Amino acid sequence: MLSIRSLFKKKKVDDGIRFIHLDDTDSTNRYCLEEFQDDTTAPLSQSRMVVVTADYQSAGKGQGTNTWESERGQNLLFSILCHPVWVPIMGQFIISECIALAIRDTLSTYTDGFSIKWPNDIYWHDRKICGILIENRLSARHIKDCVVGVGIDVNQLEFHSDAPNPISLRQILGHEIDRTELLKSVVTAFDRYLQAVENGDYAAVATAYASYLYRSHGFYPYRDGQGYFEAAIVEVEDDGHLILRDREGHIRSYAFKEVEFVLEGLE
Repeated sequence: MLSIRSLFKKKKVDDGIRFIHLDDTDSTNRYCLEEFQDDTTAPLSQSRMVVVTADYQSAGKGQGTNTWESERGQNLLFSILCHPVWVPIMGQFIISECIALAIRDTLSTYTDGFSIKWPNDIYWHDRKICGILIENRLSARHIKDCVVGVGIDVNQLEFHSDAPNPISLRQILGHEIDRTELLKSVVTAFDRYLQAVENGDYAAVATAYASYLYRSHGFYPYRDGQGYFEAAIVEVEDDGHLILRDREGHIRSYAFKEVEFVLEGLE
C-alpha cells in the first residue's frame, strides 16, 4: 500500500493541483497561510489548488478553541489552498458546503450512514469522523484565498481525548484504508463542486448539502445560551445560519457556535 509520504515526497502537480507532503507541522492551515502570503512571491500559490498533507500535526485546530487528536501516520490531515475569487463574501458558506459534500460523497463510497452535521462536521450515524476548519482572506467584496483544513479519522483504532464520539473509517469497516486514495478522491470531488459553483450552480450545491444534513428530519435536543430545548431543522441559510423550529413553533436562528447539538448517551 502506498503511503502519503512516498507518493507526495516531492511536490507534484496534477491538472493545476499541486501536492506537498510534510512529515510533521504544527498546522497545515498555518503552513498554507504563512507560506503563501504574497501571490507575487509564492509561485506555488499560482496553482489552482495547493494540497498540503502532514503525517502529524502538533497543533491541529478545530472550530474555536478545539483541537484535533490524531496518531502519527494514521489519519488524513491536510489543507487545501484555493482561490475562489468568484464567491462573494456574503456567500462564502458555499465553500463549506462544497468540502463537506466532497468528503461525505467520498466516504459514502466505502459504506452507508454518513451525513453532514452543521456547519461542516462529517458524522457516521452519531459519531464524528471528520472536522473541517476554513480560513479565508478577503479582498474587496470577494474571497481572495481560501484555506480548507480537514482532519479525517482513517486508521486510528483508539482515541484518548475527552471528545465524546470519535470514530475512524477503520473502526467502521474493520480493515485498514489507503489514505492516499482517500485524499485523491476528496480533492477531486471538492474541485468538482467548486467548479459547479463557478459555473453558477449555487442552488444545486446548497440543495445537495441540505439533503445530507445530520438530523434533517424530526425533533432533536439542542442547547443554546438559554438552555436545553428540542427543535427540528428548517433550513440552512445562504450565509450559513442554522434555522430551527422548536416544539412551540418558534423559529430560532443561529450562527456558528451559538447552538450545540446534544448527543444523548454520548456526553
